[in-house]
Amino acid sequence: MLKIVNVCGARPNFMKIAPLVRAYRQYASIHSLLVHTGQHYDETMSELFFRQLSIPEPDINLGVGSGSHAAQTAEIMKRFEPVLEDHRPDWVVVVGDVNSTLACALVATKLGVKVAHVEAGLRSFDRTMPEEVNRLLTDSIADLLFVSEPSGLENLKREGIDNEKVHFVGNVMIDTLMRNRAKADESSVLVELGLRPREYVVVTLHRPSNVDSPETFRTILDAFERILEDMPIVFPMHPRTRRNIAEMGMGRRVTSLSGLHIPEPMGYLDFLKLMAECALVMTDSGGIQEETTILEVPCVTLRESTERPVTITHGTNRLARLETTAILEAYVDRRTYRPDPARKPELWDGHAAERIAAVFQQTGLRRGAVGR
Repeated sequence: MLKIVNVCGARPNFMKIAPLVRAYRQYASIHSLLVHTGQHYDETMSELFFRQLSIPEPDINLGVGSGSHAAQTAEIMKRFEPVLEDHRPDWVVVVGDVNSTLACALVATKLGVKVAHVEAGLRSFDRTMPEEVNRLLTDSIADLLFVSEPSGLENLKREGIDNEKVHFVGNVMIDTLMRNRAKADESSVLVELGLRPREYVVVTLHRPSNVDSPETFRTILDAFERILEDMPIVFPMHPRTRRNIAEMGMGRRVTSLSGLHIPEPMGYLDFLKLMAECALVMTDSGGIQEETTILEVPCVTLRESTERPVTITHGTNRLARLETTAILEAYVDRRTYRPDPARKPELWDGHAAERIAAVFQQTGLRRGAVGR
């Protein structure tokens, strides 16, 4: 029996873990446990996603909560170590690039447990991003690296990663999107917010480079003010973004913008519906760049680089410098953009998790773990 501990901690992880947990069930030889670090721990950011995505209750919840990068990473490591000592798995699977990813990969490596990284090889080449540091370090110690797009293969080769460790499998987040698209269509979120299809913009912002600096955030708001003359904006705020706006003294300006909707953070199905029906998305999220590519919804990424270049070459994404004029120029460009349905990233077909599970099955067979 091959024993796998799967780690999730933040909302993007949930969409990646859901298809993996389901795919393991094809094999009686694979036994999996689910560990939730609690990096995101409130109802909307965690438990609601588990219910909507049909993820089983975590076998273990570390309950770490928020904190600085150092404090949170250290606390995850401290609480995860006894889990591995108690359960002694063959593999630890980490996904994405959050603090839980690196923390649990480090603990596993130090205890001699093999690490598999799902969504390996992505690079923004901007080490001021905490996520970039997490990606680089996790890939450097992983024993299996599951890659979602061709740039990941090129990056890992350039970094000298043994090719035998690397598997191009596609994008597990797209597995979740395709499985839940019909269910999301039933959402009444547009009616509840008084919106018409293709007549509003969706915004998500959470990265420190965008929401920690008053000057940068003011630049973004200046662009939003102009866009609101054209159509409404729906801006479901990450708790961190909401808190920063208050601390920067910009709350009054934000709430005074006519046509700006600020709902609470949404569950997966409502947000998927909101994205699928909008005119375009403006974001700093990596996952949303991928989802809009498959939804064929124009996307403006408010960053100067992206670790997901396939969303530009084969998707609907465009980068925008953090200047008001550049943001507005990108908005106008994407507003009239018409996606080509034939241009889809390779292996973004809804079966990535099945490919990953098959690799684990073959790994177990080779090492004689099956039936052990």
